Amino acid sequence: MEDRRKPPAKTGRTFLVVVDDSEEMQAALRYACRRARNTGGRVALLRVIEPPEFQHFAAIGNLMQAEARQAAEDLLHRLAETVNETSGEFPILYVREGEPRAQLLKLIDEESSISILVLAAGTDPEGPGPLCQALTGRYVNRLRIPLTIVPGSLTREAIDALS
Repeated sequence: MEDRRKPPAKTGRTFLVVVDDSEEMQAALRYACRRARNTGGRVALLRVIEPPEFQHFAAIGNLMQAEARQAAEDLLHRLAETVNETSGEFPILYVREGEPRAQLLKLIDEESSISILVLAAGTDPEGPGPLCQALTGRYVNRLRIPLTIVPGSLTREAIDALS
């Protein structure tokens, strides 16, 4: 049977997902994509490149940064395909360099189109992860948008049922 529902009208709502190397990031990404699709919104992806800890020679540090930037762009472009398939629209892509929390807060302040931040809580017994901890604690008053925290242990089916 064919679904004859019209897609929702565009709302201008943008769901920002911080792309890191954690497994739980996939839960945040799927949730944001499904919410964007069902509400006429859009997804944005942020990948923050942290500066190398040790830069003995400037040329080596520059090469490491260039390689890290290329890897970040490649990852975002791969994820963009998934976002397009799930949400129905290609995401907005951001690559920033620096400390992740500071760059995330700066992007949210600079981009008025970002409406909701979606993070996934880590499943590690040590806690939900540094961004979740910071943004629900000390830095909660720095956010100008709502924060949605998706449990990192949710299955695709559970996320689909919620969104």
